[in-house]
Amino acid sequence: MEYFINCNTGSLAPYNTPLDRSKAAHLYRRLGFSASAATIDQAEGQNAGTLVDNLINQAINQAPIAAPTWANWNNSNYPEDDQQRDAMVRQQKGEFSLAYANQMLDNNLRDRLSFFWSNHFVTQLEVYNCNSFLYHYIDCLQRNSLGNFKTFVSEIGLTSAMLYYLDGVYNNGNNPNENYARELYELFTLGEGIGYTEEDIIETAKALTGYVERGELGCEQVTFRADRHDEGPKTIFGQTGNWGYDDVIDILFEQRPNEIADFICRKLYEFFVHPDSKDAAGNAQTIIDGMAATFLSNNFEIAPVLSQLFKSQHFYDDEAIGVIIKSPYDLYFNLLKESSFNRTDTTVETVINYSGLLSQVMFNPFDVNGWQRDRTWINTNFMIGRWLTIESMLEEFFDEDPEQFRNLGLSLTGMDGMTSNNPDIIARAIIDFILPKGLLNESEYDKAYTVFRSDVQEQYYEGGSTPTWTLQTSMEGPSQVYLLLQYLGRQPEFQLK
Repeated sequence: MEYFINCNTGSLAPYNTPLDRSKAAHLYRRLGFSASAATIDQAEGQNAGTLVDNLINQAINQAPIAAPTWANWNNSNYPEDDQQRDAMVRQQKGEFSLAYANQMLDNNLRDRLSFFWSNHFVTQLEVYNCNSFLYHYIDCLQRNSLGNFKTFVSEIGLTSAMLYYLDGVYNNGNNPNENYARELYELFTLGEGIGYTEEDIIETAKALTGYVERGELGCEQVTFRADRHDEGPKTIFGQTGNWGYDDVIDILFEQRPNEIADFICRKLYEFFVHPDSKDAAGNAQTIIDGMAATFLSNNFEIAPVLSQLFKSQHFYDDEAIGVIIKSPYDLYFNLLKESSFNRTDTTVETVINYSGLLSQVMFNPFDVNGWQRDRTWINTNFMIGRWLTIESMLEEFFDEDPEQFRNLGLSLTGMDGMTSNNPDIIARAIIDFILPKGLLNESEYDKAYTVFRSDVQEQYYEGGSTPTWTLQTSMEGPSQVYLLLQYLGRQPEFQLK
């Protein structure tokens, strides 16, 4: 599957047209992990500015995940027996994964963003292998996901997860380690080769020394040791002094604000709008420049940038809809949210497992560069895996309660579902809700209609000329919706958001 070419010509001017169903669904697919038909119905007709303000305020005021009992445990809190310890660690990790996944499903923008930032400020649990470090890392992502980016950078660099992952915990004054200094510039704030030199990295590494106190019991939060900090002068971006950690952050944001703003706003644009931010026409760069100006004028606050973007004509341009390939979590979470099928912890655990099979392992991005998204989610094996796992989930939902499939259809068709004798009208409403831009052409719709009609063709004209079928009354109604969803799950359009 090729990248879509970015043909979006919309501006950052406010989108003032009341949201139709397609635009409202688009907002929820990008801002969160989609939404139910009832939520989209409530959003339809609303002003984008008012709705976005409400959703951003909701995200800002959302409490972080509750601290588990083991949030500050070290090795002394675990059994001495290795097998028992490993079992307890796995259980804790599983429980925390489930809690975090449920927050992603429930909290829309806040945890859409915390998950996004986990793929920007990358760590891997398999490297630092400490559950208490994981908790404080996720807590940092959630608290800062819509806050001040400078504060975010400062805090994330001192989490024990990051200090272990990028070797800051081994960065001693007499033997500096350059790993975190390099990624601070290359991956977290400026971009590869933008605005820094090798000498800046060397000098920054010296300034970051000292966060090496690891305790004696293992899995203890890292703290600062003054005797392991390089007290000599360092020159960073042309500024010379006896710099420490806070000085590095200050100098970075004072000396390279434009580079930071462009780099971060480009990542936000590619994640929320379109993977092609360097289109030939240059309109995407104009939008990113506008976002960057807002970022700078608001002293690196994230919320105003997203507010501007989500309210803009550019965001709601038809060319922005259905052009991003779903990640594994998008694939499954969108289905859960849009269908409103009965969701249990077992269902969510299944999603976590399936996403891992498709290479999106929770808390373990592929490498320090993170999951690269879009086309990397699609190859022969992954496509087959996507088809089979979606079919498996739908089958389990149907076996549990077939009537929830009828209910989904009725929630999307209203009176038509209760009274219309035309199955194609009902099928089209379902298709156009599940697929962000519908199917490719009328020929493809006809194929889907045939699937939906299933084996109840005679009901449409039973007894001669008067159709007797409706979704509300047909005994086969649930299985018709089920078969249609199974069919849609294998269509290319189902992979897009």
